[in-house]
Amino acid sequence: MPPATSKSAPIRRSGAAGIAQLLLIVVLAVVIIGGVGIWYFVFRETAPDKTNIDAASKSVKDLPSNASSDVAGTWSVDTSIGSFDAEAEDYSSAWVGYRVREELAGIGAKTAFGRTPDVQGFLTIEGTTVTVVDIEADLTTLQSDDSRRDGQLGHQGIETDQFPTATFKLTEPIELGDITEGETIQVDGVGVLELHGVTQSVTVPLEAVLENGTIAVTGSIPIVFADYDIEPPTAGIVLSIEDNGEMELQLFFTKD
Repeated sequence: MPPATSKSAPIRRSGAAGIAQLLLIVVLAVVIIGGVGIWYFVFRETAPDKTNIDAASKSVKDLPSNASSDVAGTWSVDTSIGSFDAEAEDYSSAWVGYRVREELAGIGAKTAFGRTPDVQGFLTIEGTTVTVVDIEADLTTLQSDDSRRDGQLGHQGIETDQFPTATFKLTEPIELGDITEGETIQVDGVGVLELHGVTQSVTVPLEAVLENGTIAVTGSIPIVFADYDIEPPTAGIVLSIEDNGEMELQLFFTKD
């Protein structure tokens, strides 16, 4: 009589293969999900969009209507408009900040940034001409996506422990021309910027819009560190930092 054949062995082999395939799928899923997580938290670009008047105007579109055909007078920086929440990546309020490219070990090139909502100042309009602009930003409260970077700026780079503020003062009048509610205008702000204890003449391209009794203003200029005696910060993870960056701003003014 021929020996009996076992039918359980193939079933066991099939079951083992199925388990192996299942384990492989699970491992692949973990690798993919883990890879996406690493990219999201480490390699993705975390810097917010550059300042722009369209984003700024969203903060004032829903304000109570307080339109006035007379723009002459003194307008002060209003920090109550919008909100500033770095953790939520919400920068809808007034702020002044910086952007600079850096090369990080094991990560690559990223845009480092920092913004502070602690801004004060005013502008004066006579007729349709801006005659005075005086702005001061507290750089000790600059916030980015990395508190370690923020802490280093106290004694490196812009050295906020020694130079806590940056200021801008207008030196040439700005002619606004015809001002229409809700329409963006482009002007140049010629003045002096004091940063890191050094004062330089600058021209800041600006965009502005009058809406619901509020003037929203955005702009940015390149900053060459050497012009302000700034040494690029250093850190173990930072392979290199460019010798220049951008200063950018988003401001809201309401009439006194």
